[in-house]
Amino acid sequence: MSPNKTSLSLAMIVKDEENCIKRCLDSVINLVDEIIIVDTGSTDKTIEICRSYNAQVFPYPWNNNFAEARNFGLDKVTQDWVLWLDADEEVAAENRNQLNNQVLFDDYDALSVPLINFYGEKVNHDEVVQIAQPRLFRNHMGFRFENKIHEWLNLSSAYEQNRVGFLDLKIYHYGYMNSQVENKQKFKRNVSLLLRELEEEKNHAWTHYYLAAEYYRSNEFNKAFEHINQSITQFINDGIIPPPSMLYSLKYSILMETGSWEGAWPGIKSAVQMFPDYVDLRFYMGVILYYKKMYQEALDCFRECIEMGESNLNYLTIKGLGSFRAWFYAGLCFEELKNEEEAFLAYLKALIISNNFIPAHEAIIKLINMHHSLADLTKYLKPEFRRLLKSN
Repeated sequence: MSPNKTSLSLAMIVKDEENCIKRCLDSVINLVDEIIIVDTGSTDKTIEICRSYNAQVFPYPWNNNFAEARNFGLDKVTQDWVLWLDADEEVAAENRNQLNNQVLFDDYDALSVPLINFYGEKVNHDEVVQIAQPRLFRNHMGFRFENKIHEWLNLSSAYEQNRVGFLDLKIYHYGYMNSQVENKQKFKRNVSLLLRELEEEKNHAWTHYYLAAEYYRSNEFNKAFEHINQSITQFINDGIIPPPSMLYSLKYSILMETGSWEGAWPGIKSAVQMFPDYVDLRFYMGVILYYKKMYQEALDCFRECIEMGESNLNYLTIKGLGSFRAWFYAGLCFEELKNEEEAFLAYLKALIISNNFIPAHEAIIKLINMHHSLADLTKYLKPEFRRLLKSN
C-alpha cells in the first residue's frame, strides 16, 4: 500500500494448500502490508511457500472449529483493515486498483465485494455463481467469525449503522470446480462436522442448509432435499424469512436436477411472489413452466429475466439466468410455439452475449438443418460449428 493509504492485512487459515496458495498470495502481495497465516496442521510445502512471501505463520491445533481458527488469526493482525481469503481464492487482476478508493475506507467499517464462484470442469467465466460478500473490514471493531463450519463474519453492528459499503474488487473462488468437489475426504469431513452440530442443536436451520449443500454437490439429491426442507421449515418456525438466494435457489436446483416439475410448481410461484426481484427464482419458474408444456407462460418468464438482468448481487446469482441462458430458453419456447425465426434470433442473442455457449450453437445447427432458409445467418456461428453444419 502507498503512504497515506489505509493499511491492510491479509488473514487466512490454511492446511495442505501447496497446489493453490501461491496463486492466492501472488494476487495480493502488492496490495497488503501484512500477511497473517494460521496453519492448522500442514504436512506439505504450504508453510514454506507462505514464508517465501514474508508471511507470518502461526500454528494452530485443529479443533474442528473454523471460526475459532479465523478469530485466532484476527488477534494477530496489526494493520487498519483486514482482507480475509481462502487459499483456493484470488483477487482478480483487472480491478485491484479499487483498493485505492480511500473514501470508502473512510466512510465504512466493512466492504462487500463480488465473490465469483467458478464451477464445472475448467475455468469458464460464463459458468460462475456470484454474490456480494463482506471480505474487508476495519480492525479493532470487535468483528468476529461465528460457526464451527461454514463460518461467517458477524457484522451486525455495522449493518445496523449502515456502515457496510460495496467495493468492486472481484474475488475468484475455485473451490466449487469439479476437481475440488470430488474431494471425498473434504466432503466426509464437512458432513461429519455438520452432523455433530445437529446433535448439539437439533433444529439449527443453517446447519440443515449446509448439509443440503454438501449432499447436493455430491449428487445425493434425496438427502439434499430432505435437509433443505428442514432448513426452510426451521427458519419459518423461528419467525425468520428464509434467505432466498441460499435456500430457495438450492431447493429448486435440486428439484430441477431430479426432474420433479409437478412437485416444484406450487412452491416456485410462492417463492417468486415473495422475492420478485430475484432473477434466479423467476428463471426456475420459467424452466418449470417449459417442462409443464406451458410455453407462452414460460416465454413470458424468460423475457422478464432478461429485463431484470443479473446486477443484483444481494442474491446468489448464476451467470446467464438474466441473459444468455434466458435467451436460450426463450428460443426453445419459440420453437415449441412454431416460431422458428424468433427462435433463431433468440439463440443468436444468446451467442452474442456468450459465444462459447454450446447449447445455443447446437440449437442453431438443428434449426438450420430443419429450415434451410435460415442458413444465410450461419456467419454468427463459431468456425468449428460451421464446419460441422457443412458436414451434415
